[in-house]
Amino acid sequence: DLVRSRGLGDVYKRQHQRRGLIPLHLADRATLLRRVSFDLIGLAPTIEEQETFLNDSSEDAYENVVDRLLADSQHGVRFARHWLDVLRFADVDEGMPAGSSLYLWRDWVIGALNRNLSYDAFVRTQISGLEVRERTSINALGYRSRRQPRIENMFALGFLSRGATSRGNGDHALSISAVETISTAFLGMTVACAKCHDHFYDPISQEDFYRMKALFDPLVLREISLATVPQIVGYGDELRRYETEKAEIDSVIAKIEKPYRDRLYEERVQKLTKEIQAIIRKPDSLRTPEEQKIADDYFPVLRIDVGKIREVMPSEVKDGYDSVRKSLGKLKRPSSLPSFLTVEEDPKRREATRYVLNSGEASRPEKDKVVQPGFLFEPEGTEFRDGLRETFVDWLTGEKNDLFVRVAVNRIWQWHFGKGLSDKANDFGSLSREPKLRAVLDALAREFVEHDFDMKWLHKRIVTSRTYRRASVVESEQWKEAIKSDPTNDYYWRFPLRRLEAEPIHDALLALADRLDLNLGGPSFQSDPKLESDQRRAIYLKRGFRSRENLLPEFLEAFDAVDGRESCAMRTQTVTAPQALWLMNNPLAQKAVKAIGERLELSLIHI
Repeated sequence: DLVRSRGLGDVYKRQHQRRGLIPLHLADRATLLRRVSFDLIGLAPTIEEQETFLNDSSEDAYENVVDRLLADSQHGVRFARHWLDVLRFADVDEGMPAGSSLYLWRDWVIGALNRNLSYDAFVRTQISGLEVRERTSINALGYRSRRQPRIENMFALGFLSRGATSRGNGDHALSISAVETISTAFLGMTVACAKCHDHFYDPISQEDFYRMKALFDPLVLREISLATVPQIVGYGDELRRYETEKAEIDSVIAKIEKPYRDRLYEERVQKLTKEIQAIIRKPDSLRTPEEQKIADDYFPVLRIDVGKIREVMPSEVKDGYDSVRKSLGKLKRPSSLPSFLTVEEDPKRREATRYVLNSGEASRPEKDKVVQPGFLFEPEGTEFRDGLRETFVDWLTGEKNDLFVRVAVNRIWQWHFGKGLSDKANDFGSLSREPKLRAVLDALAREFVEHDFDMKWLHKRIVTSRTYRRASVVESEQWKEAIKSDPTNDYYWRFPLRRLEAEPIHDALLALADRLDLNLGGPSFQSDPKLESDQRRAIYLKRGFRSRENLLPEFLEAFDAVDGRESCAMRTQTVTAPQALWLMNNPLAQKAVKAIGERLELSLIHI
């Protein structure tokens, strides 16, 4: 039925008959309501919602439920989590400078999905900052000017700034990340290996990778202050107070340390050669550049740490010294003013010569392999008059780019059914199998374009189909025969059983306890059962990676969530002891269960 409007209504029927498959009947109404509720907003239906639906005998009862769920602000929360897995969102990553404010990109994604920004504009904005294709406008006097991005869309560019691993971007991580993530997320192509060599399986050369990288090489990070005038003035006052108090304490500490520091320093200088001693004792202003370098080289040797000073202090001095240092430790510098790291193009960098990088290392350019900006499947005669990224994104999101459309439709299908029509959502290359229901994918892709890349339309198209509404399990001879003929359900004669992911499990516990905070937006919170912020939806849990510590909350890790280092098309599904142990022993789960019991007790009293 998904392809009826294209005259392909017999696709399923023909495939089913060929294999002796008889599709299962529709699921019962309670099952269907729970399925579509978790699917579209990530939450179970309330008792009131169940009663309303089960008592509604009208023909459009289910469609009304779908419309209500798609209009719910929690729809954006649910599908933002899917998209952020693909787009590599993380609050923290090794050296990532954008981390402190990157949650604003996450909030932009949620808002874009809720206002039903078209898919092509959704992608275009995150790459170029502009929702529309038109980049100039003309006024009544005939003066043409460059169109300015909507102010809130600067947060969409967090998609690009997320890839930087340093403020200066000397390692070219921003542009390399852009190539890898855009290719994987929006074109279903794995190009990362082409950093070092031509792709082993697909026609993607190393030169292709660096031509596309050159599109993003002119980008630099730019910090935008989000502070209000009162915040700026208040911050200045707080900073002056902090600096005054710190200077006073530092002065006391320096006075106590001086005799011991001077003694230790002199002992170390005395161990050096007379030539080096002469340089060290000479004032900075009188040293030659060569002497200054020597003095700098010896600085680590001559530095006196606090621990060494305490070792030579008398105990009666040490106690007072420790007390003063403790007061310094209690002194807190004012929190930084809110800001956001976006990206902008540096004209000077645009004119720079670009090379293939040996093993992807910015410090190892192959000077004999110069590359010009470009991209795979670039139409002949392409000119970059509108800009490098702009020209690329016009092609990428164009209606004629069948790959762009199919990859999107396949992803959304996968999020509803647990698997895609094409088996590898991030890889449509030669290693991916030909979709067994290619006609369905093609038809949906055509309709998606005809409906102006309307993602909510596509969700509704899928979840109102008979394919989606079928039962999952029916013990019968029909079932046994179908399992033999199509054990992996490639032809969708039943709805596949699906397991809830980490976030819906977390949110369902709090919802049952009537403690779930459904407010949207704001900084990510650290997982801590003692904090009231734990009542927020799990999309707001702080997550990420740092080599010296695990930043993925325990429950997310136990239930196979990802930390954002790589683009994740589909999470792994494990069955492990920590999952059961978390549900039994974690304080958050225990508090939620206790609250659920109290709710039930109150309900019984009222009955």
